[in-house]
Amino acid sequence: MKRLDLDDLPPKLAHLLTGLAEGEELLLVQDGMVAGHLTGGAPVAKAGESEPEPPPEEQAKEIFEQFRSMMEDEF
Repeated sequence: MKRLDLDDLPPKLAHLLTGLAEGEELLLVQDGMVAGHLTGGAPVAKAGESEPEPPPEEQAKEIFEQFRSMMEDEF
């Protein structure tokens, strides 16, 4: 499979490619002939979006527990 890094493209072109709606097609034309076509798919969920963040109280509790555990291990 070939790979195209969107960071290497001009911003306008990268936005055009990432802005395709699901099922929307984009024709790639060179010298008046169709060189290929792309079809937009459903947006891919980012790694951090799959799990909702715990409430701040839970985060603070977890950090405190880790800190306490480190201190107990040290002494």
